[in-house]
Amino acid sequence: MSEYIFYPGCSIESSAKAYYESTMAICKPLGIALKEIDDWNCCGATEYLSLNLTPAYALIGRNLALAEKQANGSQTVVAPCSACYLNLAKADHYMYEDKAFGEKINEALSAGGLHYTPGKLAVRHLLDVLVNEIGLDKIRAQVSKPLAGLRVVPYLGCMLPRPDYGERYSDSEHPLEFDELLQALGAEVIDFPLKTACCGGHMTQIGPDTAFELIRRLIAAASESGADVIATVCPMCQMNLDAFQGQMNGYFHTHYKMPVLFFTQLMGIAFGEKPEKLGFGQEFVSARQALKRIGVEVPEAAPAAKKPAGLPMPSPLQKKPIGTTEEASQ
Repeated sequence: MSEYIFYPGCSIESSAKAYYESTMAICKPLGIALKEIDDWNCCGATEYLSLNLTPAYALIGRNLALAEKQANGSQTVVAPCSACYLNLAKADHYMYEDKAFGEKINEALSAGGLHYTPGKLAVRHLLDVLVNEIGLDKIRAQVSKPLAGLRVVPYLGCMLPRPDYGERYSDSEHPLEFDELLQALGAEVIDFPLKTACCGGHMTQIGPDTAFELIRRLIAAASESGADVIATVCPMCQMNLDAFQGQMNGYFHTHYKMPVLFFTQLMGIAFGEKPEKLGFGQEFVSARQALKRIGVEVPEAAPAAKKPAGLPMPSPLQKKPIGTTEEASQ
């Protein structure tokens, strides 16, 4: 059994619940034990770092300090969210590289009786651990229902392979590790030039014109490549491409219906797990027809998931040039 410290991140309990459920489902057959950090807090996402570095990194560093304190022999923190992974990795890196900055963050942490030793823990994304530590051979050994005939786009997003502090990926712009994992599951993997392009992040809330174009180019490219589904490794990417696909369609008068799934859901299917255990049916764009092509029956997307509420932020969509918010979410 391989034991890791687990930092779940905020979205895993809400918009990315399917990610959590499918991750837990594949861990047991692979011999992975994830010990969740007790009393973890939000990593601050992307906004806080642009406002004030010291409190932002103290917020992130608190999670590392708790992880170090609760490690009990494990030296690796695993994060399934790309933004969470990057924040944790950057905090560790900057505190280690800049001693004065590290001392400043630890001074802030000391107010809560905490301290983090920079470099003490390895911060890794779930995909990295699965490919580079658990290994593709062990993953192949668990495949009982290969995804043969399923055309999959491997979408990494912009945060995971760069900066690559641990030098764990073959290339920062066009890494192959995700492709190789999906191929190990038996899927037909499509070479996707936009695999590390940005999904827009929180731009759906502050600049929808820009966000919808970023979403459109990814969905359009995947559709034109003949993909059945897009596989993602990040809750933010999955939410933008899935939950806001309807609004993007309304904005551009397009009609894309591209399912966007977490890679762990596809792993679970290949491992023979029941779709109900993997969070299927929680997506906005149903994966039912796509997976039916390979003989897998999954629940239809939940009716309640037809009009995404978006993030808990004020919406600037009142001045849309085409359609309305209500029309775009159909």
